[in-house]
Amino acid sequence: MPRAGLDRATVISAAAAVADERGFAALSMALVAERLGVRTPSLYKHVDGLAELRQGIARLAMTELGDALRDAMQGIAGRDALAAAARVFRCYVTQRPGRYAATVGAASDAGFEAAGERVIASLSAVLRGYRIAPAEQTHALRTLRSALHGFATLQQANGFQWQEDADESFAWMVDLLDRGLRRD
Repeated sequence: MPRAGLDRATVISAAAAVADERGFAALSMALVAERLGVRTPSLYKHVDGLAELRQGIARLAMTELGDALRDAMQGIAGRDALAAAARVFRCYVTQRPGRYAATVGAASDAGFEAAGERVIASLSAVLRGYRIAPAEQTHALRTLRSALHGFATLQQANGFQWQEDADESFAWMVDLLDRGLRRD
């Protein structure tokens, strides 16, 4: 009989916390079991194994990121929407590094795709504030995601070791993206 209060969502949530603390690559069923105070075999009542646990974290992360982007961008457009999306993306990656790492290269399934579509919808909403030709939407989305991903993951990995303030560099990047998207 499964432990009271332990279900699939609880196991995935605990795994996500472990991934954030220890790194996604270090995630193991044993670490999750330890966190939950159960023996490792008990987890298999809720997930089939590490691969399913990793996919669950990817779905959770993409859902959380999509919700945060949507909420931050309500009622704003143009540069304001760009700045809000950039801040949310950066904050999510730096505060939830293991979860975010799970999304990069994750296997596609219906839940992951649906959550990913919400993230793309929010980033597409940012682009609606600019005059991007339909034929260039994909390129603009990839550029926006690459810039946000790159900055946030470099910051998370302590990749900015110069004395200049990373917040100033981040604001500079948002301004650069805004100018490039406006094509003034």
